[in-house]
Amino acid sequence: MKLPLATYRLQLRDGVDFDAAIAFLPHLTDLGITDLYLSPIFTATPGSTHGYDVTDPTEIDPALGGRVGFDRLSEAAQAAGIGLILDLVPNHTAFSLDNPWLIDVLREGRDSRHAKYFDIDWDEGPLVLPWLEQSFEALLAAGEVARDGDGLRIGGLTVPLRADAEGKDLAELHEAQHWRAVHWLRERDGVTHRRFFNVTGLIGMRVEDPEVFADMHRLVVELVEAGQVQGLRLDHIDGLADPAAYLSLLRLAVGDVPIWVEKILTGDERLADWPIEGTTGYEAATMIARVLSDGEGAERLRREWVAQTEKPGSFHETLAIAKGDVIRRDLAAELRRLISLARQATDGIDTVDPGDEALREAFLALLTAFPRYRTYFSDNGAPEADLRLMAQVAEEAAEPLRSPDVVNMVVRMITDDRTPAEQKLRVRFQQVTGAMLAKAHEDTAEFRFTPLLAACEVGADPDAPSADAAELEAWAAAQPGTGLILTSSHDTKRSEDARMRLVAWTRRPEASLALVAAARALPEAREVPGNVLWYMVQAVLAIWDAEDPELDRRLAEHATKALREGDEITSWTHPDAEAEASVHRFLGALTAAWRAAPPPGLGDLVALGDRLALVQLGVKLMLPGIPDIYRGCEGQFLALTDPDNRSPVDLAALRRLSDAPGLSGQKTRLLTMMLHLKRERPELFAGALSVSSPAAGTLELRRGDGAGGLALRVALDGSPCWPGRGGRQLWPQDPGRDPGFLTLVEMEAATAQA
Repeated sequence: MKLPLATYRLQLRDGVDFDAAIAFLPHLTDLGITDLYLSPIFTATPGSTHGYDVTDPTEIDPALGGRVGFDRLSEAAQAAGIGLILDLVPNHTAFSLDNPWLIDVLREGRDSRHAKYFDIDWDEGPLVLPWLEQSFEALLAAGEVARDGDGLRIGGLTVPLRADAEGKDLAELHEAQHWRAVHWLRERDGVTHRRFFNVTGLIGMRVEDPEVFADMHRLVVELVEAGQVQGLRLDHIDGLADPAAYLSLLRLAVGDVPIWVEKILTGDERLADWPIEGTTGYEAATMIARVLSDGEGAERLRREWVAQTEKPGSFHETLAIAKGDVIRRDLAAELRRLISLARQATDGIDTVDPGDEALREAFLALLTAFPRYRTYFSDNGAPEADLRLMAQVAEEAAEPLRSPDVVNMVVRMITDDRTPAEQKLRVRFQQVTGAMLAKAHEDTAEFRFTPLLAACEVGADPDAPSADAAELEAWAAAQPGTGLILTSSHDTKRSEDARMRLVAWTRRPEASLALVAAARALPEAREVPGNVLWYMVQAVLAIWDAEDPELDRRLAEHATKALREGDEITSWTHPDAEAEASVHRFLGALTAAWRAAPPPGLGDLVALGDRLALVQLGVKLMLPGIPDIYRGCEGQFLALTDPDNRSPVDLAALRRLSDAPGLSGQKTRLLTMMLHLKRERPELFAGALSVSSPAAGTLELRRGDGAGGLALRVALDGSPCWPGRGGRQLWPQDPGRDPGFLTLVEMEAATAQA
C-alpha cells in the first residue's frame, strides 16, 4: 500500500472546479504535498456549496466538469506525481426531487426497485415530504394544488404521482399516493425517513445491503481500478447500520487503497479494529490545542465566566441540558421511532409491559447518559468494551428513575438482540446516539459553554482544555502512524490560526478578562447575555484584522449562526430578530471600539496567537501520521465556522507566500522545509515521538531512529530557544525572516537514540 506523505484538502464548488484544481498542482508540488484530497465530486443538488447532498452517486457532477474534467485532473495529477483522494458519502443522499432514485420511489412506493435503497420507515405510513410552506389543506383551499400531467403541483413543487393515479378530486388524489406532502414544521416529529442528524433534506441509505452498496460504489470502484484514485475518505461512518461490515465490503471492492474515516473519538475511546488506515484526525487537532493551552489560565477564566454568567460550571452539565433539548426539539422524530420500535420488540415479553411514556422516559435517560457517538453491536457479536459501556450507561440512566426495569429491558434488547424487531431497535438506537451527541455537543452545548472557545471543537472536551508533555507523548504512542493529522478542516469550528488566538486567551488570562470587562462596559452590551458576550469577544479576537473590510459582515453572519445553534435566545426554526439584532449592535460597537483604541493586551494576545500558530504547525509535522493541510492554511488563515471557513482562497497569493513576511511566510517556509525533509530523509521521522518540557513554557519533541533524528524545540514566550548540542540547525534558516522561538535540529545518531 502506498501512503501519502502529506495531503492537501481542496473545497470544490463555489467557483472551484476540476480545472481550478489542476491549477493548484504546481503549488502542491512546491510545498511537498503528495496527494490532493477533494471534497465530494459526485452530482449533488443544483447550487450545492459543499457536495455532501449527493443526488446521483453514479455520476461525476457536470457542475465541476463532469467525467471529462475529472479525467483531465487525473491525468495532470499523475504527471505531477500527485495522488487523488476522494471524499465519499455512504450514509445519505439528498432528500429532494433532484434525486432520481427517490423520484422512482415516489412513483412506485414500496414496489420500486430503489425502495430498499433508502432507510424509510414504511410501517409508519406513506413517505412524509415536509416541504410545504403551509399545510396541504391550506394550499388546497387557496387553489395552489393542481394536477400537472404525471405530477401533482402543490405550491411551488410538482411531485410525481403513482403510475395508476386516477382522476379523483385533489384531496383524494393526494391521499392515494405513496407519499404525503406536509408543512415543513412537521419535520420535527413527523418524518418517516432516517435523516442525517436533524437535517431532513438528507435521507439515510441502506448501504449495508449488497445491491445498494454495489450501485452506490460502482463509479468509485471504476475510478480506483482505473488508477485515477489513490485514497478514500469516508464521511460520517457512525451513521451506518454496521460500519465494520460496510468497511469490509469496501476493502474487498477497492483493494489495496488507503481508507480514512471521519470518526469522532471521545474521552478514552479507541478506534475499532477496522480494515482502514485511521481517522481524518480531529483528535490530533484537539491534542495539539490542549498541549499548547495553559491549564491554570483556563481555570481562572472558567471561574470568572461562571461568576459573570451564573451558568453551570462544567461543560458536561451544559451538555446534559443540551441533550435533553436536542432530543425533544431536534430529534423528536427519532425518539418517536425508537419508542415505536421498542413497542414492537416488547410484543411477547411478559416480564415487563411498558407503555409509550415509560419507553419515552427510558430512552430520554439512556440518550442523556450516553457519552460517545455510538457502540458497535452487530450480527457478528457484542464487543466487550461496548457491553461494559452500556452497563455503565444503564446504571446512570436508571439512577433518577423510579424503577430500572424498562431501562434494563431496552439495554438488553440492544446488546443481546434475539428477534428481528430487537435487531431493528439495536440498529436504530446506535444510529441515533451519534446524531444526538453531534447535535448536543458540537452544535448546541459548545455555543452555550463559552469560557474557552479553543476547547470547543469537533471531538474536544471543554472540561479538559489542557494537557502536558507526558499526555501528548502517550497519545502519540497509541497512534497507528497511518492516520491523517489535521488542524483545520471544512468542519472545524475555527480555523487553526484562529484557534491559536484562543489558546493564547488561556495564556494571558488577565488580558483576556480585560477585553471582556471593556466589552461589558459598552452600552450595547446591556441586552447581550453574559455567555454570548464572552463568545463574541473571543470570536472577534479569533479573526481580528482591523484592515479587513469584510470583518463586520463576517462576524454578523457568524453571530447569527452561533446564536441559532446555541438555541437559547433564538433558533433556526423560530428566529428572534430583535435578540439577534441586539448582538449585531454589540459586535458593531465592539469592533468600532477596538479600531478606535485597541485595548491593552489585544496586541499581545494576537502576537502570541501568531507564535502559537507556527508552533502548532511544527508540532503537527512531528506527530506520527500523515499531515493534512486545509486549503489556504499553508499561510495564515483566520476563519470561523462554515461558511466563513469555506470562503475562496487566492491561488496566486498562496504561491507568493514562500517569500512573504510575517506568519504566512513563516508557515509556508516551515511546511515546505519539513515536508521536503520528510520525503528526502524519512529516517529522521522514524521511531516513537518523545516529548518533554525542559522548563516552564517550553516543549521539546524528538523523532528518529539509530541513524539520526529531529528535535523540535519551542519557547512559548517568544524568547530564543536553547541551543542544540551535537546537531545541525535546520530552522530558522533565515533568522532575519524566521523567528528563533522555534528551532528544528537534526541530531546526530547517538543523540537521536538517547
